Amino acid sequence: MEQEPKWERQLIEKLAGAALLEQKRTRQWKTFFRLAWLLLIGTLLAMFFWQDDQDSGTLGGKHTAVISLDGAIDSDSNASGRLLEGLEHAYKDRNTKGIIIRANSPGGSPVLSGIANDEIRRLKKLHPTIPLHVVVEEVCASGCYYIAAAADKIHVDKASIIGSIGVVSDGFGFDKAIEKLGIERRLTTAGSNKAMNDPFSPRDPQQQAIHQSLLDEIHQQFIAVVKQGRGSRLKADAEVFSGRVWLGSGSIALGLADDLGSVSSVAREQIKAEELVDFTPSDGLGDFFAKRIGVSFAGGIRALFDTRLF
Repeated sequence: MEQEPKWERQLIEKLAGAALLEQKRTRQWKTFFRLAWLLLIGTLLAMFFWQDDQDSGTLGGKHTAVISLDGAIDSDSNASGRLLEGLEHAYKDRNTKGIIIRANSPGGSPVLSGIANDEIRRLKKLHPTIPLHVVVEEVCASGCYYIAAAADKIHVDKASIIGSIGVVSDGFGFDKAIEKLGIERRLTTAGSNKAMNDPFSPRDPQQQAIHQSLLDEIHQQFIAVVKQGRGSRLKADAEVFSGRVWLGSGSIALGLADDLGSVSSVAREQIKAEELVDFTPSDGLGDFFAKRIGVSFAGGIRALFDTRLF
């Protein structure tokens, strides 16, 4: 029997070796991905149980809980939602001696601000022994002040901006511009007020009056909330509700704020718990990826009637 050619044997050995190497690499990649998934799951579980530790009060001794209220109060930023989430966790922690809302916001949605104010009042009734303070750093105006009015005390820096108890709805009118350009506006509605505030149509006095009545009603709701929250501390001065702002140094005399103070000084001197624990929620995975890919949603009604407190 003739001996098998040497080159064929070598080829077979090389092919077999390559197949074995490919199988080994495949097993290595499978192992890598399995370990990666285990690491991810382990990290998520660790974050979950760490949050549970926060809620159950395993953060050490008595502390002052701090929650930040930053930026515009709207559905895109979810500033009010994050604030309420942080408050829930802070109140649940049995080592929380007092809570400070660190405010740096120009305001925003009257609806979201009103919801936050109502929720804060509800939480305060459930936890009457835990004081709630607001410390204004740079600005707490309009919708931010709507929320702050629910606190037990409001502290400011002498240069803080505070107030702006008013409502604004703005836009542009293009009807004269398109007329000069010879553009014909074609608009069909079912309902005489469906196209109210349409920027390409002339202003209708009756619709303008309706619009103004809506703003006035929201303004009165705002005023009522401030009076309820500040009580007898608020001075009987109509200028307070004119929509203007004050510096922190002048807001105390008007009863819009109680005194000067920072987060550290309020924790130390008012709450008597110097240790600060930040309960401001971080972005979830959904929020993180949404911000990275620029996902945003807006409603047509909101675009046409963009009412806000700042």
